[in-house]
Amino acid sequence: MRMLLSTGTLACAGVMTSLVPDLAVADFFKDSEARLALRNYYFNDDYRDGGADRREWAQGFILKAQSGFTEGPVGFGMEALGLSGIRLDSSTNHAGTGLLPVHDDGRAASEYSSLGITGKLRWQDTLVSTGTLLPKIPVLVYNDGRLLPQTFQGTQVEYTGIDRLYAHAGHLDKLKARNSTDSVDIFAQGYTGGEGTDFDFVGLRYDLSKRFSMSSYYGELRDFYRQQFYGLTYTAPVGKGKLTSDLRYFISDDAGSARNGVVDADMFSGLFTYRQGGHSLGFGYQEVSGSTALPYVSVSTVYSFSNASIGKFIQPGERTWMLRYDFDFASVGVPGLAFMTRYYNGSGGEYRGLEAKEHETDTQLKYVVQDGLFKGIGAELRHAISRSTYASDRDNVRVYLIYGIALW
Repeated sequence: MRMLLSTGTLACAGVMTSLVPDLAVADFFKDSEARLALRNYYFNDDYRDGGADRREWAQGFILKAQSGFTEGPVGFGMEALGLSGIRLDSSTNHAGTGLLPVHDDGRAASEYSSLGITGKLRWQDTLVSTGTLLPKIPVLVYNDGRLLPQTFQGTQVEYTGIDRLYAHAGHLDKLKARNSTDSVDIFAQGYTGGEGTDFDFVGLRYDLSKRFSMSSYYGELRDFYRQQFYGLTYTAPVGKGKLTSDLRYFISDDAGSARNGVVDADMFSGLFTYRQGGHSLGFGYQEVSGSTALPYVSVSTVYSFSNASIGKFIQPGERTWMLRYDFDFASVGVPGLAFMTRYYNGSGGEYRGLEAKEHETDTQLKYVVQDGLFKGIGAELRHAISRSTYASDRDNVRVYLIYGIALW
């Protein structure tokens, strides 16, 4: 680990220094910072219908370093993202969890790593970033559900010059899967062809007040699909607590040559969450209308309340009810300890001529040490039970051990 720390830190610092003029080095490093996140991950996916279980254990290292900006009307900055994964336990019979790359012979790689660099330019209220990006917007959310995060390559522009308005646009041309070091063209989930394409997006978020905001995004995976998103969130005091209403609506259809076939999917979802003290209780409903499932970029996450540990509940015609409960133990004197459980029930959908009915229960318990010698060390246990009429029944167990280190 010491070698990884020193090598990764020097590599990031070397790249950042080499790309900045000598006269600006002092300002460039003035506000810089770097953190190393250690993520130890055990994943056990038990296929209840007789399929081979997937079980692997791995150690991940995520090094994030960012500079300050140079002085002057136009400021320049850099970010570096170093990713490394090491196999601790795997076998040909149980590989394929998504933690590690898998070779042609069925064996998981012993290790894999990559380095992403992002250049930044700041002019007044405009920030331009180009290079490695981690998009987290309604029409595209990077996946961080395994050992290392999925990354994208491209350019984005962010503008905050108007009070309470956030404007965002970008062009992405490559993605790197969460268990891969190869940058490939972007394609839609489920696509089996050999040619990917680019992804463009533009969006706005406007805060009408501290409690009420609205957002709209448009994304297009060229020659695959286009997608519009509209969202409203409102928080109001109710009794001794607060009620948050979160409404989301997607409109999706095919674009260009429609390489992955016709796309016709609208999706409405709403989640209403009441919080009082350490308790949070949420109730939601989601419905997909149209002839196809909701499209999304391969491996990425769907911006939906139903993006569960295993299922997504986005088949055509599917109607899903959701119930969620959270408890923050800080309210009873145990800061850092949190519990969550949620239940999904989907019905009325269709999948390749089969009736799509499914339900899933997810439970999570997490604790992070808040102070003292072991501050930042955490553990998380996740358990999921998924049953479906069109996919494999699965019991899923995940164990995380995490630790964050501030390098400077």
